[in-house]
Amino acid sequence: MDSKILKQIEEAIDLMNQHHLTHFQIESKGFSITLKKGLDGLVMPSPVSPAAAIGERGEKSSEAPKPSGEEINSPMVGTFYRKPSPDASPFVEIGTQISEGQTLCIIEAMKVMNEIKAEKSGKISEILLEDGNPVQFGDVLFRLG
Repeated sequence: MDSKILKQIEEAIDLMNQHHLTHFQIESKGFSITLKKGLDGLVMPSPVSPAAAIGERGEKSSEAPKPSGEEINSPMVGTFYRKPSPDASPFVEIGTQISEGQTLCIIEAMKVMNEIKAEKSGKISEILLEDGNPVQFGDVLFRLG
């Protein structure tokens, strides 16, 4: 195996360990790798207190309300940044009207800053992550409303 590729795989594993990630996937120019750790991605349910399952009127709720709005998901594993630099303003705020192709955030993966651009126009109704938080592939970053 090419030593450069091996070094990149080692960096990906270090990133996974540093951010407690269980899944990492990257594709580039005819090369694809998926790394998983744990029990094949099996997620164990956490215990829920009986009080958490009781609704406003004392009735048991069968399901939590589903958030509305279109989701913008992370296309990769890495670290989420809302701003182009620590002293700059965020790319978007709640209420920002965005257009297709507009930069929404940056995800750092293996020391590479990847601009995440809007795939459609809309209005930001929710920002689900704080600056510097780790993200996994498919995590919801923003909601449009």
